[in-house]
Amino acid sequence: MDVTVAIDCMGGDHGAQVTVPAALNVMRRDPDVSCILVGRREAIERELARLGAAPGARLRVQHAAEVVEMDEAPAPALRNKKDSSIRVAVNLVEQGEAAACVSAGNTGALMAISRFVLKTLPGIDRPAIATMLPTLKGHTYLLDLGANVNCAPEHLVQFGVMCSELVSSVEHKERPTVGLLNIGVEDIKGNELVKRAAELMRASGLNFHGYVEGDDIYKGTTDVVVCDGFVGNVALKTSEGLAQMLATYLREEFSHSLFSRLAGLVALPVINAFKDRVDPRRYNGASLLGLRGIVVKSHGSADAFGFEFAIQRAVDEARSSVLAHITVRMAAIHKSAA
Repeated sequence: MDVTVAIDCMGGDHGAQVTVPAALNVMRRDPDVSCILVGRREAIERELARLGAAPGARLRVQHAAEVVEMDEAPAPALRNKKDSSIRVAVNLVEQGEAAACVSAGNTGALMAISRFVLKTLPGIDRPAIATMLPTLKGHTYLLDLGANVNCAPEHLVQFGVMCSELVSSVEHKERPTVGLLNIGVEDIKGNELVKRAAELMRASGLNFHGYVEGDDIYKGTTDVVVCDGFVGNVALKTSEGLAQMLATYLREEFSHSLFSRLAGLVALPVINAFKDRVDPRRYNGASLLGLRGIVVKSHGSADAFGFEFAIQRAVDEARSSVLAHITVRMAAIHKSAA
C-alpha cells in the first residue's frame, strides 16, 4: 500500500538535519512510501543537497515560512502562525494529500493545531497521546501522556478503546488486554475516577484485565495501560529519568579504575546488547489518537535514527486503517449503550 507522509522538518531540537535524512532513509527501505517535506524551503533544499538528494516523484518540498518554537504557547501558535510547518503539515492530512503527519515540534501546539484542523473521530471526546514502552515480555502501550490532565471516567474508556484498536490493527492481536493504572489491584483501591472507569470498561467489550500498578507497566502485564494525562506524563518522565540515571551510573562504575575499565571492555558485548534492547530511539513516536487523521509526535531530541521510527509508526498506522477500526468500535459501543 502506497503511503504519503507529511513531515514537519522544522520541529525538534535539530530540525532539517535530522528530519530530512530520516525521511530519505525510510523511503530507501520502503519504495511504497512518499514524503512531503514541510518547512522553510531553503533549509530543506540545503539539507537535500548535502545528502545528494533532490525532489522527485516520491519526494516533494512544501514551503512553510513560519516555525513554532519549542517553548511557544499552543494558543498563540494556533491563532497567529497559520503558515507554520506544523500547521501546513497537518493541513496536508486534512486535505487528503498525506495519509499521516510526523513532527518533533512543540507537543502542545501540535495537539492544539491537530485537534482544530482535523477534529475528533465520532464518539471520541478528547484525543490522547499513546506511546510504546519496552517490557519484560516485549512492549506495552501507555496513554494518556499529558494531553488530558483532568479526565472523566468515560474519557478513560475511550482511551482504552482507541489504544486497543491501535494494537489490534498494527500488531494483529485479536483482543489486546487493557489495564487501568491504579495504586493497587484490589477493587477497593483507587479514587472515584478509576473505580467508575473500571465499571465502564468491564461493560465496554474491551478485554479488560483490571487494575494494574506502576511496576506492571514494565512487567508487560497488559498490552495497554490506561491512565489520565497527569499520571501518564509523570510515569513517563520518571521512567526517562531513571533510564538516564542508570546509564550514568554504569558509565561511572566502568571508569573508576583501570580494572573497572578492563572489566567494561570484557562486558562490552553484553552492555551493547542491553542498550539495544532498551534504546529509547527504537520506541520513538507517540500517536495522537482520536483525531480524523494520523498524527505522530517524535521526541524533540531524537536523532535521525530515532525519527525514522516515528515515521515508520505513522506508515504502519496508515496501512493498518487504525482510524476506521476505532470508528467502527466506537459506533458499536454507542449502539449497544443506546
